[in-house]
Amino acid sequence: MANVLVVGPHPDDQELAMGGTIALLAAQGHNVLLLDITDGEPTPFGDPQTRAAESQAAAAALSPPDRPIRRVLLGLPNRQVEHTIAARHAVAGVIRAHQAEIVFLPHPEDAHPDHVAVTRIVHDARFDAKLTKVDMPTPPGFSAIGPPIYPRWIFWYYASHLRRVPDPTFILDVSAHFEQKMASIRAYRSQFEANPRNRAVVEWIEAGARYFGSRIGAEAGEPFSSPEPLGLGSLAGLLL
Repeated sequence: MANVLVVGPHPDDQELAMGGTIALLAAQGHNVLLLDITDGEPTPFGDPQTRAAESQAAAAALSPPDRPIRRVLLGLPNRQVEHTIAARHAVAGVIRAHQAEIVFLPHPEDAHPDHVAVTRIVHDARFDAKLTKVDMPTPPGFSAIGPPIYPRWIFWYYASHLRRVPDPTFILDVSAHFEQKMASIRAYRSQFEANPRNRAVVEWIEAGARYFGSRIGAEAGEPFSSPEPLGLGSLAGLLL
């Protein structure tokens, strides 16, 4: 089983883009950690306390009954995330504390400055986490960081603010965990149900999952891109 880190610029980015995959990986026994770079506030109908409760409820919706998915908040300022050495090292500290082998992060093509900054930060933090003579800060929720590590895989998920159609490298079949994904999104009541402007988001997320599922012969799918070649031991896992 692998240590998996899923990085979101704001609470709900991970669920919208890959909630089904998070639930799938956790159900398979992988050690999944959700990292929120910011608390996502201010928003029209939210506040820090509400968002914190919603994000924990969303993680619970994606968790297996006996193994809650862990979630931590880095605490950088929403709408002001910048690519700095300090931010890189803060994320590198999380990578080392979790001993992350696989990291999911936003696709680099995006209209939201926070998303673009977070993607660059995480890419550089992947490199920084392997450095042997640089002290990394201990992240919130951890008592210590582990030894240097270089995550073997990084994958981009699609939570874009651009009006673009994803062009994925691969699509994961999340049919068995699609209802968990939708429950995790509904947990963010302040962002969707309470906000008239965002209510349609839930519908088009569902439509997108059905569409990408249809591309691989599944009921629901989630798209991803890889900046590095994927290695296959056989063709046994390919759908269609």
